[in-house]
Amino acid sequence: MMDLNTTWFLLIGVLLTGYAVLDGFDLGVGVLHLFATDERQRRINLAAIGPVWDGNEVWLLTAGGAMFAAFPPVYATVFSGFYTAFMLLLFALIFRAVSIEFRGQVDGPRWRRFWDRTFGLGSLAPAVLFGVAIGNVLRGLPIGADGSLHVSFFALLNPYSLLIGLLSLAMFVMHGAVYLAARTDGELQKRMARWATGAWAGFLILYVVATVATVFVSPFLFEPIPHNLLAWGLCLLLLGAVVSIPVMVRAGRFVLAFLASAATIGSMIGLMGVSLYPRMVPSSIDPVNSLNIYDDSSTQRTLTVMLVVALVGMPLVIGYTAYVYKVFMGKIVIPKDGY
Repeated sequence: MMDLNTTWFLLIGVLLTGYAVLDGFDLGVGVLHLFATDERQRRINLAAIGPVWDGNEVWLLTAGGAMFAAFPPVYATVFSGFYTAFMLLLFALIFRAVSIEFRGQVDGPRWRRFWDRTFGLGSLAPAVLFGVAIGNVLRGLPIGADGSLHVSFFALLNPYSLLIGLLSLAMFVMHGAVYLAARTDGELQKRMARWATGAWAGFLILYVVATVATVFVSPFLFEPIPHNLLAWGLCLLLLGAVVSIPVMVRAGRFVLAFLASAATIGSMIGLMGVSLYPRMVPSSIDPVNSLNIYDDSSTQRTLTVMLVVALVGMPLVIGYTAYVYKVFMGKIVIPKDGY
């Protein structure tokens, strides 16, 4: 039976997975927006994510709040060390949100062109920065014996973390292209299918390179895998999902391709969790200084109360999310007014 600390480690992983799967495709759509060839495609891009993008971002806020309540030292250390990066991420998300709402307020080509670029760049930056953050965690951060973390923004932009950032960018573009292919038809659907296939190839190459790099940068991450059945199951799921994506795209079964893309994201995050457990943030100075779910958690009473709230709240959030997607599923019809 899992203890409360492990349960919250798992639940935060579920929240991060939900965010990566749901907001991942609309970040990918935003990046693809930079390459849209006409006004019709731009409006389709925005209409595709318009009803859901703000709800998708709630998963990230919930994950941050859960970490703050369940593992306060981890939250404090990571957010203080990544302060500049998180501020850049926040500004990117703000401008991205503003651009979606402001684009259609003035009927002028310059106005729309400005907000189109803002939307695209505001999607590109988070897609890379999330990977950079994960790369730094996997690589290990210079956490001292007192739990302090002193690292500059440019130190976070090391080659390994940038590689993971490019990997996350390719993954989200693939995810977004498959989503658009499932929501469109005709020539645009064919174009998105080509984008999905190309992004999948880039993702696969980057994933292989990143895996090899991780062997040299953070070999400790592979230690739990040989003896962990869950890790082997996630590896099989990842392999099957990655192989299925181009097959489903070629067959025109884009909904199944989207589910395979979502499974790819989920299994990757799951493997990261298995590799880190029970650590949350490894220390590059001394493994003893690593932040883990037992030494850096809230009290058992706090974790219990949080779990009760989560058991009530999460089914409501999941049910509401499923309902919204059911209402807005199907091919995109461009509204007469809006976006």
